[in-house]
Amino acid sequence: MPVPEIEIEEFADRHAEGVRVVDVREPDEYARGHVAGAVSVPLATVPDRAGAIGPGDGPLYLLCQAGGRSRKAAEHLADAGFDVVNVDGGTAGWIASGRDVVEGDQPT
Repeated sequence: MPVPEIEIEEFADRHAEGVRVVDVREPDEYARGHVAGAVSVPLATVPDRAGAIGPGDGPLYLLCQAGGRSRKAAEHLADAGFDVVNVDGGTAGWIASGRDVVEGDQPT
């Protein structure tokens, strides 16, 4: 199922509003730097952890390094009934746009 995508600039606006963000990169990638508030759910664990992610209120924004892995995760979650948006450009785009990241294994 195709999922909506959002560019970094628009995502930054949504992020400032406090949207839910999931980073599907591997734990070592996440620890080296992630968008503040993003919860780590590696791509391989998305099917098993979908219930823990929960549908919540409003869309769930997914990102990875560039947008490919998060697109796969978003497609899986969309098929499961989630309201999801893939962040095109991912964490690399976020960093390239001059925005800060958080290091470590915690969302903030």
